[in-house]
Formats: sequence, structure tokens, C-alpha cells
Amino acid sequence: MAEEELAKDLGLLSALMIGIGTMIGAGIFVLPGLAAQEAGPLVVVSFVIGGIIAMINALSVSELGTAMPKAGGGYYYVNRALGPMFGSIAGLGDWMGLAFASAFYAIGFGQYLAELLTLPSILFLNEIQVGALLAGIVFVGVNYIGAKETGGVQTIIVLTLLAILGVFAVAGWLSFDYAVLTGSGGLVPLGYGELLPATAIVFVSFLGYAKIATVAEEMKNPGRNLPIAVIGSVAFVTVVYAILVTVMLGVIPWPDLSIEAPVAQAALVAFPESIGPIPGVAVAAATAMTLGALLATASSANASILSSARINFAMGREKIVTDWLNEIHPSYSTPYRSILLTGGMIIVFIVLLGRDIEILAKAASVLHLIVYALMNTALIVFREADVPDYDPDFTVPLYPVTPILGAVLSLGLIGFMDGIEIALSIGFVLAAIAWYFIYARRHTEHQGYLGQYISERSEEFPEAAVSAASKVEPEQANYRVMVPLANPRTASDLLELAAVMAKARDGVVEAVHIVTVPDQVPLSAGAERLEQLDVESERLLSNATEEAETLDVDIETRTVISHRSFEEIFDAAETGEADLVVMGWADQPFWSSGRVERGLDELTRNLPCDFLVMQDRGFDPSHVLVPTAGGSDSDLSAEVAQTLKEEREATVELLYVVDDEEERAAGAQFLGEWAQENDLGGAELTVDTGGDVQTAIGRHSQDATMVIIGATERGLLSRLLRGSLVYGIVDEVDCSVLLCERPRRRSIRERLFGRRSDSGTDLDSEE
Repeated sequence: MAEEELAKDLGLLSALMIGIGTMIGAGIFVLPGLAAQEAGPLVVVSFVIGGIIAMINALSVSELGTAMPKAGGGYYYVNRALGPMFGSIAGLGDWMGLAFASAFYAIGFGQYLAELLTLPSILFLNEIQVGALLAGIVFVGVNYIGAKETGGVQTIIVLTLLAILGVFAVAGWLSFDYAVLTGSGGLVPLGYGELLPATAIVFVSFLGYAKIATVAEEMKNPGRNLPIAVIGSVAFVTVVYAILVTVMLGVIPWPDLSIEAPVAQAALVAFPESIGPIPGVAVAAATAMTLGALLATASSANASILSSARINFAMGREKIVTDWLNEIHPSYSTPYRSILLTGGMIIVFIVLLGRDIEILAKAASVLHLIVYALMNTALIVFREADVPDYDPDFTVPLYPVTPILGAVLSLGLIGFMDGIEIALSIGFVLAAIAWYFIYARRHTEHQGYLGQYISERSEEFPEAAVSAASKVEPEQANYRVMVPLANPRTASDLLELAAVMAKARDGVVEAVHIVTVPDQVPLSAGAERLEQLDVESERLLSNATEEAETLDVDIETRTVISHRSFEEIFDAAETGEADLVVMGWADQPFWSSGRVERGLDELTRNLPCDFLVMQDRGFDPSHVLVPTAGGSDSDLSAEVAQTLKEEREATVELLYVVDDEEERAAGAQFLGEWAQENDLGGAELTVDTGGDVQTAIGRHSQDATMVIIGATERGLLSRLLRGSLVYGIVDEVDCSVLLCERPRRRSIRERLFGRRSDSGTDLDSEE
């Protein structure tokens, strides 16, 4: 089934406004007064340091975002690189952090709304919480409608806000007094030691740039627009903060700066009481600043709700949380269930924590800093693991210094939080890990590139690292389709069939080339000569990778050196935990005898997984003939036919052979029931009364492009003595023939002599 995608509605301006609008909101209208009490005039430097840390992280976000423009942003990158356990930490951290931030911005909106209007108190909620709830409901509704409408509202809000702040900056600069800035204690009255704790307080003001990456899947031309929006918004907002905070502290002494409404207070001083005959200018300016604060906090809340919902959507798509959240609205193309759930979380935070805005701000910062550290680590993993599909349009400068510095600074800033925030971060990480092992590990299928890298190079890593990587792997691995490659002529068709089967199950294809060396040559010597032996292997696997890219399926490649040829296929399938093997048989040196089970399951072992063995005369599944008489292998034939029908719109014809006309009605009833049981209700049903299965297949295959047959259940000695139906059919038809065989447990007698099939259980049943 095709993966659902979000509509691409966001342009560069809208993306910039999401970043700027989120950051410039509460950062300038709520926090300067609070942070000034912590660091004095030095708080201006705290804002700049916060901007520098944000800029370093923004560079990494830009590279990751252009390499993988997917909904979910940081969560998606961490999940892909480090695996679903760290993905659970990043996803839940980003989601909860944004929900905390959204509640923080909504409370800020409620504070300013209460200054303009008389709001009622309802039950245990004060007037500020009531205003915050109104704001939260409105912006959840805007996000529910769609990203295009969200971007349009955001653009209007931010441009209006910047105009208001521009006028304030000019008036404040004209009224600026350096003596007011320094006061009686100079520029560092509280000491340099308060610089970073103040940075920890104001860092919530710089969360907006990462929000842009969470909507990258909805951006037009993300390779160009995303880096400009991310880096540009951080640079712009850092400059704006430095100017405006300096202006505020130059007109109001820092000890007197209001914690609730610092900009409105500064406007009363910066603007004159009157201009000529026009009175009340300062009051009007303060009112305008209050309106600007409403716009700013609304802008921040709006953008955060948008981003948090997309993260929740992405986690649902990756099965970290229930995929029930994946549902995209048929009209608005938005993950509406995710938006509603996120909105519910925001309302809970407003109700429970709305009386202490500082807790909401710091909780948002702590959780985001953890995510930023993991994102920088993820970038390093993508680079070092040499992931084939990692091809960013923008790359960070000074790699690996930049991502390492971003991770260290992000985690280091947490150390300057209060004890309650540090405890929150530790508790949250433990809770996210517990969630992974309790729920997500049983549902998610993706293994991170870090785990794959360690497992593939286990001899190069300490045993503890290999063991740890193994213990945190998902319990439900990706559906794996292995393709043994030997003949370049048929490799393309085999890979195409494997890709169809893998994509239908959201799986991966593994192309394996088995290089054989004579028994007289030790395998160690063969490994030493791998460069010489592997010329053909490198060519085959390189072609396989290119083929898989055109078929849009994930592929892994492997070369195996062995004394055995055909038998090694089954060992490779077992060690690689394959769910399905797709291989050819005609003109292949591995299986020149023409029997699928040569060397396989001889007395002591079973098939390790489902097998599809194709006599390749071209991969054309437009008209598929499926002869059947029931049985487990015929069920596998039906699964393959149903997949080809869904993925390639194949026409499926089912064939059942009876001895004479009198059995036609019973045969038709059987075939109809079998078709319904195997989800092939729309297939064409054909009952042949000729009595000879092989002749009937040859006759009805004339109009077919592919014949799919369940393998014989006849045992080894029986096949040797009497031959096999399948290989007789190969000579009778002109199209490709696909043999399907499913693992089964058989007794020693059955392995040697076969068993009489029940009525209608096997095409090759004993007569």
C-alpha cells in the first residue's frame, strides 16, 4: 500500500515565518524581565550565547533536513540513525517539549489578553488560564484545517509584529541612556557566573528553527528553502533579541524591568507623552506593544502546535506510538488525529501548570536540548556509516567539529538548569526508554543505522557494544527478501519481483552474491583474495543497488565466500533472518540440476523461510495464471498473486483441474471458496475437465504472462524416480514460471517417499 504523504503547501516565506514567529514571541515579550533578575545587564549576552548555540544546532538541522525532508524533523533523523530506542527519546521529548512550549506561549497570550479584557475565572482556573485555553483551542483549529492556512496566518502575524517592534526599537534607541543600562553596579552587577544560568532560562526563545524541519515534508523545494529558513531565522532573531533587550535595559533599570510585561513598560518610557497636540502617545504605544505581545505569543503557540502535531504523526507512522495517529484528513491533508491529541496535551498543561510559567518554559528547553544533542549525534552516524540514501543538499562546515560541539553545548546547558529541570530530564529519558521496551519495541520494525553498523562490524567493536546493540533491536524486524545473484541477465527481473514483495510489506531487499572457492582452498585464503574474487560480485551488487533505487525500495548487499554454492543460499537466508528468498534456476551454476530442493532439507533440515524460484522469461505480471488444488504452497502462490494484483494491477486467473465434466460443479465450488479465502475474490476462475494437470497448465498458459505454482510435496526419492510436475511444465510454457514453496515439517518417511495428499491438497498428488 502506498505510504500517505502530506501536501506540499509551504513556501520559503511561510517557513521563515514559522521559525521567526515561534522564536520572537515569548522570547522578547515575556522572558527579558525574568532573565534580567538572574544576570542583570549581562542578560543581553545570554541571549546572544543562546543564539550561538542555536546556530550551531541549526547547521546540523539544515543538513539533516535537506537529506531527509520528512515530517517529524529531529525525531525522524534520530530514529533512522540511532534506532527506535533513541527515536523514542527524541520523538517523545520533542513532542512533549513542544506541548510544554505551546502551553507556555498560550499562558503568555492569556496574560496579555487579561490586560486588555476582563476575563472570568472558571472553577479553579484564573482569568489568565481561561485566556490561554481560548488561544489554544483557536490555534488547534487553525492547524486542523491545514498547513497552508497555518502558514498564511503565521505570515500576517509575524510581519505585523515586526513592524510594531521596529517602531519600538527606533523610539527606544532615541530614548536610550547608557547610564541606565549600567546602573550603579556596572554591566556585571551579579557576576559572570549568572551568564549561563540566564542562558538556560532564555533558551526556550530559540526553539523555533527546529520547527521548520518538522514540516519539511510539506515544503516546496526543501533542498534550497529549508537551510535558508532555518539558518536565516536564527540569525535574524538573535540580532533582534540583542537590539531589543539592549533598548529595554537602556530605558528601564534592570532591577525595575517588569517580569509580566517588559516591552509595554519600556514603551511607556521610550515614547513621549504627547507629540505636538496629540496626547496619550506613550499610553497608545504601550497598548500597541500589548497587542504586539498578543500577536507574538499567538504566533509562537500556533507554530509550536503545528510542529508538535507533525512529530506525533511521524511517530505513529514509524509505530513508536500507535499508527492510528497516521490518518490524514481527506479534505485538509493534515494528521488531524495527531493534532487533536496534541491539543489535548496542551490543554492539560495549561490547566495543571498554568500558574507557574517558568516551569513550562524550562521543561520545554530541557527536553529540546536532549533532542538537539541526539540530532547532532545522528548526523555523525549518517556520515560515518556511509548510508547510501543520505545525500544532503547542504552540509555542515568544519565536520565533525560542528555536530560534536552542538551535542556538547546542548547537554552542557542542561547542567545550568535548576535541580527540578535536571531531574525532569533524567526522569523523562528513563520513561521514554521504558516506553520503548514496553510498547514500541514490539511494534516498530526499523533498526537504526548505528545498530546495523555495529552488527556488521562486530569484530571491530567491544563485545559490550555489540551486545548492547543487539539487546535494543526491535523485536519485529523489517520483512526481508533475499535475492541470491549469479546471472546478470536475470538479476534485474529477480530484483523487481523481490522489490514488489518487499514494498508491499514495507520491507527491505538483501542482494547476496555467493563467491565459491574450491574445497582445496581454505576460506581464510579465499577471504585474503576477496579483492581478486570479488570483481564480479562488486559489479552484480552495484547493479542491484542501482536497480533497487529505481524501484524505490531499501536494499542491503552482502558477499559470502563459501566452499558450497547452492546449499549456502539456505544458510545465508537463515543467518540473514530472511522471510522470503527470490531466486532463479535456469542456466544457473548453483542449481544446474534443475531441482529446487537439491541440497536442501535432505533428511535433517527444513526450508528456513518462504521460497520463490523463477524460471525467468521476463518479468511481466500483467496476466498471472495460478493453478491450484490447495495446500500450504498453493496458499503462498495466492499471496504472491494477490501482491502482484495490488502492486502491479495484475489480472489473476485461477485454474483447477478435474477428471471429467461431472466434477466441474464441485471444482467450481472449491475454486470459488479458495479464491475467497485467499483474498482473490475478483480473480477469473477456470475449471479444466481434461484430467491432466500438466497439459491443462500448458493449454491455459498460452494467454498468460506468468505462471505461479505451488511446489510439489513429493519426497526426495519419489522425485528422483518419477520426476516433478513443475519441471515438466517449464518446457510446456513460453512465459516465466514461478515456483512457490513454504517451510513445512515432515517425517523421515515423508522426506524419503512423500505422502499421499488429501483430496485437493497438491497439484502433484499421488494418483
